[in-house]
Amino acid sequence: MTMTAHAAAAGCQVSYTVSSQWQGGFGASVAVTNLGDPINGWTLRWSFGAGQTVGQAWNATVTQSGAAVTAAGVSYNAALATGASASFGFNGTWTGSNPVPTGFTLNNVACTGSTTTTPATSPPTTKPTTTPTTAPTTAPPNGTPPARTVRVYWLKPTDKAFDQRYPDGITSVMKEAQRFFKAQLGKTFTLNNPVVEVVNGLHDTNWYITNNCTGSDHYWCVVDNGQRELQQRFGADSRWINVEEVSAEETNKSGGGGGNGWVLLSGHDADGAAGVNGPINRWYGGMVHELGHAFGLPDATSTDGTCMSASLYDYPNCTFSQTQKNGILNGPFASFLS
Repeated sequence: MTMTAHAAAAGCQVSYTVSSQWQGGFGASVAVTNLGDPINGWTLRWSFGAGQTVGQAWNATVTQSGAAVTAAGVSYNAALATGASASFGFNGTWTGSNPVPTGFTLNNVACTGSTTTTPATSPPTTKPTTTPTTAPTTAPPNGTPPARTVRVYWLKPTDKAFDQRYPDGITSVMKEAQRFFKAQLGKTFTLNNPVVEVVNGLHDTNWYITNNCTGSDHYWCVVDNGQRELQQRFGADSRWINVEEVSAEETNKSGGGGGNGWVLLSGHDADGAAGVNGPINRWYGGMVHELGHAFGLPDATSTDGTCMSASLYDYPNCTFSQTQKNGILNGPFASFLS
């Protein structure tokens, strides 16, 4: 049998988004789409133009040498079929300015949004792996996460399309809150891997808004319905501090809060974390505020510069007072900090 080599098509497209930014730091989400033939293993490269540096990363292995950055796929997203995408994110630092980089390459092919063809020296030896068009529920690889960690869920109703910006954005918010606790308390909480468990909900958006909800006060209905589902399906209890973000909300009637080991947030917070609703510092400050409640703190009585007051809107320019620090370090969930 004669086997004829074919022309290999190569091409890619990259979306790089600064999903959040604060003084000296930022979070970025990157999506790379393979426009060419299927590949099994990818490496994305670019260079920063203003001295930015990469810190923590997720869903890719990211390294930096000088201005040059290299991001490599990990086991669960290394294979990219034609038209398939992989997304990852990272936190970084900047000084002066933070322009979006250009000149991306995927496996040494420039990402121009189009394809080129090169002669193939041999036929493919393995069948390409296809990527599902919808994301399955994402849970910790070893099952139930360890006790005394902060367990984070993005609860996606059945009529809400999967969007990688949500787990990436919520991850960025949680990592920043983790950093803030460390800076304020000298200790911080532990996040799991993955940080965000993507939960395909059992109901549509309207169910979360209206189920078990009477009268016109729908403030707690969405998050209460989500909390009950997480408790029933995942055993969410006091082994963890549980953070729920559910992508459902009745505008101006649904809300959320925190307390007794729980953070319960509805659609506008999930959207904000994903970078599609409002100034990003609101969602970072809001998470620090609600985690403060989860660790046992009450609201501050005035806008006093602490994150437990309306000063959360000025994040990162808010703090914990010494009394609040003592309340967390000596509170009911102090053992969650190390």
